[in-house]
Formats: sequence, structure tokens, C-alpha cells
Amino acid sequence: MISSSDFRTGLTLEFDNGVWQIVDFQHVKPGKGAAFVRTKIKNVKTGAVVERTFNPNEKLPKAHIESNAMQFLYENDGMYTFMDNETFEQSELTKEQLGDALKFLKENMDITLNTFKGTIIGVDLPNSVDLEVTDCDPSVRGDTAQGATKMAQLETGYSVRVPLFINQGDVLRIDTRTGNYIERA
Repeated sequence: MISSSDFRTGLTLEFDNGVWQIVDFQHVKPGKGAAFVRTKIKNVKTGAVVERTFNPNEKLPKAHIESNAMQFLYENDGMYTFMDNETFEQSELTKEQLGDALKFLKENMDITLNTFKGTIIGVDLPNSVDLEVTDCDPSVRGDTAQGATKMAQLETGYSVRVPLFINQGDVLRIDTRTGNYIERA
């Protein structure tokens, strides 16, 4: 159990039939009335962010989330197979369990799989990945308006806006948090 006066950013709690992570918190001591803790918490499974207040002496159970380093092996009939880097055990995940991570997932990529009481609650990708451009319009000489971009399709099927100088076959570094182009790799 952890007291709400000991909250800190990133702490995971278990209450209201779910697992919640503290995004932001503030201890408030108004001139009148009792002190309280104002928090923004995120549901780890759904990603929904909610504001909630707690009494400073309120105690909540801390959620113990296990993180395992895994490597993506292959996809077969909508099932994605991963191997634990320490025990070499294999696990299969569905498209629903992976969510937006599918846009950036390629074979032999290392990820972190988060579990709570044996249930998979999320996948953490590296902050950036290098992906090859499989299809994009060719660059046109003289088409150099400032900040001009074009669409490019990457090897995973994800489409991203890139500068005009990018060509088919180039390898790009993509930010997995925002899905934006960073640089040529």
C-alpha cells in the first residue's frame, strides 16, 4: 500500500478495477479546508487520462508491472510471435494487443512487453526505428517550396510525410511516439 502523499510521476496503482499510472500530481493546501492531492492518471490498458483528487492519508495498492525484453520473430495468420530474450520462451500476441505498435514493428526488433498479473497490458517500442521507403513519388526539380513534403510508404505499410528529397529505397528514422519523420538514417 502506498499513501497518496507519497505519489510521484510514473507510479502505477491498482484501483477502480484497473491499473493506473500517475501522469501528473500536485499537493494542494487551500486556505480553508483540508489538504488534498490533485492527480492526472492514465489507464494503462485503455490509455484514457482522468483527473482525480485523493485525501493525503488515503492508501492505495501499488501495481507491480513486469517488463520483459522480447524480440519479434514473425507474423502468421494474424498472430505475432515474440521470444523472451532471457528464457527463450515464445509468446503470441494479436493485432488488438499490439495496437499502434504494428505500424513500426519489423522482424528481429527488440521491444518491452508489460504484464500485470500474467495479463499483457502494453508494448513499449524503442523511441525511434529505422524503416525503408518502399513507395513514394519521385522528386521533381524546381519543386523546392519551403517546408514542402510528400507522402512515403514504409516497409511496414505505414505512410508518413517526408521532405521532397527522400526517394524510394532510402532508410528513414521514424519517431514511434509521434509517428513523424526524424531524419535519413
